[in-house]
Amino acid sequence: MKGVNSTHRRVVVTDEASALDGLRDGMTVAIGGFANSGHPMSLVREVIRRRPKGLTVMGAATSSLEVDMLIAAGCATKVISPYVGGETIVGIGPAYRRAVESGEVKVWEIDEAMYYCALNAAAQNLPFLPWRALVGTSFPEVNPDLKVFEDPIRGEPLIAVPAVAPDIALLHAGVSDPYGNIQHVGSGFGDRAIARASDKVIVSVERIVSNEEIRRAPERTSIPLVRNVVRAPFGAHPFSSLGHYLEDVPFLKDYVAAAERWRAKDDRDPLDEFFDTYVYGPEDHMAYLDRIGSRRLFGLNEF
Repeated sequence: MKGVNSTHRRVVVTDEASALDGLRDGMTVAIGGFANSGHPMSLVREVIRRRPKGLTVMGAATSSLEVDMLIAAGCATKVISPYVGGETIVGIGPAYRRAVESGEVKVWEIDEAMYYCALNAAAQNLPFLPWRALVGTSFPEVNPDLKVFEDPIRGEPLIAVPAVAPDIALLHAGVSDPYGNIQHVGSGFGDRAIARASDKVIVSVERIVSNEEIRRAPERTSIPLVRNVVRAPFGAHPFSSLGHYLEDVPFLKDYVAAAERWRAKDDRDPLDEFFDTYVYGPEDHMAYLDRIGSRRLFGLNEF
């Protein structure tokens, strides 16, 4: 803040466990990234270790298997996302498909544009924002929270998209200074919109850098002054982190095979073994990286 001595600024760097101390059953948790990139997996694994119940999980505009894993672990009972899958790895997340078809998980049906409407409404402290493009479709039928109303100015029908304000946002980025000034590599996808709408923002980053380095390129600061920052090299694994490493496709395929066996044959043993090996077994993120192995991790380097 202007005029505040730097010695008085609050250092917000912590670990995954401390950052998620406020997680409670029934919360709405948003997860950043996009498709198979940029998901805060060191934080997601810590969420799963805590075994919360009844979470509403707001995935990315195109979310991936991070949402599927939360469902498979029994943490989620509602999903807000236009898509949950793995692109070329799997069209639809197996645990997501199983849970939705059985009625164990409810889906708040929206498309990508309405997803951002819901976040932007929350960021502006509005009850809803209007949207025109999908008037006349079945969206208001499959999601009764979407209300068709008459525009009082032009008299034409519009859809009112209710605000969604996550209790906690979990994001992943390239770097932060100790005070929570975040810089993404690339666009940051929808992370800015998620951060603006959320009550508490926790970001895992590949590196912690000095405030001086952040101020060398202030235009690159994508999200300022978040609640907590977690230093987590390879923190997006098994997904990619732009500018750092690619997704671990064999790892993701192993998860999909285990989850698909649960879905198709009601055999959960491979899935439980997966969680025991990669989530419940390692006590923290560094133990997880030890389990994955340095040779495999550095083999994902983009360069």
